[in-house]
Amino acid sequence: MLPEKKQILVVDDEANLRRVLSAQLARDGYDVHEAGDGEEAIAFLKEHHIDLVITDLKMPKASGMDVLRAALRDDPSRPVIMLTAFATIENAVEALKTGAFDFITKPFDQNEVRQILKKALRTRDLANADATRDIVTLPSKDAKARFGIIGESPAIVEVFSILERVADTPTTVLITGESGTGKELVARALHENSSRRDRPFIKVNCAAIPKDLMESELFGHEKGAFTSAVSSKPGRFELASGGTLFLDEIGEIPNEMQVKLLRVLQESEFERVGGIKTIHVDVRLIAATNRDLKKEIAASAFREDLFYRLNVVPIVLPALRERRTDIAPLVSYFIQKFNTRLKKSLDGVEPDAMERLTGYGWPGNIRELENVIERAVLFADGQRIRLEDLPVELRDGPASVDGGRGTPSPPAVAESGSPIDGLKEQVKAAMNRLERDLILRALMQTQNNVTHAARLLKISRKGLQLKMKELNLRERDQD
Repeated sequence: MLPEKKQILVVDDEANLRRVLSAQLARDGYDVHEAGDGEEAIAFLKEHHIDLVITDLKMPKASGMDVLRAALRDDPSRPVIMLTAFATIENAVEALKTGAFDFITKPFDQNEVRQILKKALRTRDLANADATRDIVTLPSKDAKARFGIIGESPAIVEVFSILERVADTPTTVLITGESGTGKELVARALHENSSRRDRPFIKVNCAAIPKDLMESELFGHEKGAFTSAVSSKPGRFELASGGTLFLDEIGEIPNEMQVKLLRVLQESEFERVGGIKTIHVDVRLIAATNRDLKKEIAASAFREDLFYRLNVVPIVLPALRERRTDIAPLVSYFIQKFNTRLKKSLDGVEPDAMERLTGYGWPGNIRELENVIERAVLFADGQRIRLEDLPVELRDGPASVDGGRGTPSPPAVAESGSPIDGLKEQVKAAMNRLERDLILRALMQTQNNVTHAARLLKISRKGLQLKMKELNLRERDQD
């Protein structure tokens, strides 16, 4: 049995444009219907099943915005694509805010229309298939294994749910969250669980590219395009064709490059620097940022139209302090990971140490937690991580659990109002903790080489050995 043809409604008051577009869509295998103005389109939608609407913005009787609202009121999952002239781009952005799937500028390119329709209908099919599921439905049993993400907190369960819905689609995704929350891990999970998994996954850190090299890095250049261009070179978009391009720190892209990036998202084509040949690519774009792009828009640092192109499916990653129930399983995972890497055999964490780990504010999020556990596994003498194996900022006292960044508690005070220990004893204990922490950091940076660590600390090798003995730190020097 042949699959049922998709029903497309083309709405425009220009008869010639309707005929040209309808003929193209019919050749592509769609059933096409036409309406000459907004009122006719709204009436048609009430009486007929339509899978997708393409409508002009400026029309008599009823505008494209009226058609958009009517189409979504009857069927919220129905994609609506707006046709607009360059003079009405601002209106098109407003349409995207209202719920339009995309917009196409006049005069339009046939390939652009095909690509946008294909993406829109694929998105609708997935939405209809999942219509009976709640957006925070628990992930399938193997979701964590498939995505490589650890956690069972409600915030992470919601991330799993979104990943399961959008991974195998061409839809653009914008991942936001603080540094260290795992944005690249989510981007890779989207790629590895898509039909593009056998094609390239290309990562670009936009913050690491000088502004004057950004265009060449993304789009490539031809030989002789600038002084150092001794040969032609493809850009990241070409290298990622057929696969996924991950633009990390997208908020760092300068304004002049944002315009060119917008064109690629709209038309899937560009020219290399110094070139005249138009290059077409098939790239699934995933972007990430730790910035608030809406604030950047208000400050005129980020284009609003580009934001709405990127923010088709937003994924917000919570800070680690907002998912404290996930800290214990993350700690267990990192212990296993570093046991293997460092040839150790630790089997857990002492209760007082775990209390500090779960109570700390983790300003560096999962990345900071991973570094702390690596160091603790490296220098732990027993079978379990102890409180003294943790950095001084964790040992000094329990962190606040009210969303703060790990402020230590004040020292204990007796009923008389004096500290339990005298001032000299407290200062000495604090100095010992600080010295121990600095020595451990130096040893970790030098792979336990005492000579190199002493040089890093700017003390003699003998002085470091004596201090390590005083602080009960076992020497591991291999030189």
